[in-house]
Amino acid sequence: MLETLAAVLPVRPTPADPHHPELHRSRRAGWLRAAVLGANDGIVSTASLVLGVAAADASRGALLTAGLAGLVAGAMSMAAGEYVSVSSQTDTENADLLRERRELTSDPLHELEELTAIYQQRGLDRGLAERVAVQLTARDALAAHALDELGIADATRARPVQAALASAATFAVGAALPLLVAVMSPPTALLATVSVASLACLSGLGAVAAKVGGSPVPRATLRVTFWGALAMGITAGVGALFGTAV
Repeated sequence: MLETLAAVLPVRPTPADPHHPELHRSRRAGWLRAAVLGANDGIVSTASLVLGVAAADASRGALLTAGLAGLVAGAMSMAAGEYVSVSSQTDTENADLLRERRELTSDPLHELEELTAIYQQRGLDRGLAERVAVQLTARDALAAHALDELGIADATRARPVQAALASAATFAVGAALPLLVAVMSPPTALLATVSVASLACLSGLGAVAAKVGGSPVPRATLRVTFWGALAMGITAGVGALFGTAV
């Protein structure tokens, strides 16, 4: 088989080493998405809140109270939101798997033909597709259909608790950064200091997330920083215009 592939591929495939399994970044997708979302939302929402309150000429005590309340409320909201939304995805996956299990019991021959057709569409000839379908069905029919028909893989399954904890924890950390800067900044430089520090944190978050996820660092950093700056600018403008905490 390897010799056949070598004849049609431009590069000779390297035999897999069982002692050095490949680590794919897609396995990080679930918790990484929740973590990046939580940290980004924590920085942006808390910095925007602090800037909006500060622009409204509120006292430092009111500013810190609003920021701390935003941190706690935001972390709880992120945890609840992630849990509910990811649980909905889990419910959908479980419903599809239950339906597939019933179909495998009621009409196994049709399901075998369905799996064969999937492998044919991917480029296998009829005979090889049938042999692959038969062998995978004999080993674990539901797992084969889950992966190849439904697109449900164990590495990317929805995990509500993991997503909720990752999102809440990173939101709290992200929100604490602009709040800490606000505590340490002199009143006359608070707006500028919080803005610059928050944008720097957003840039760092974008770079780290891109590095962990294997995507281009400059593009991810620019994207996160731009939208964070836009959100903070609008909120500060609202606070200055209306003189209210938002």
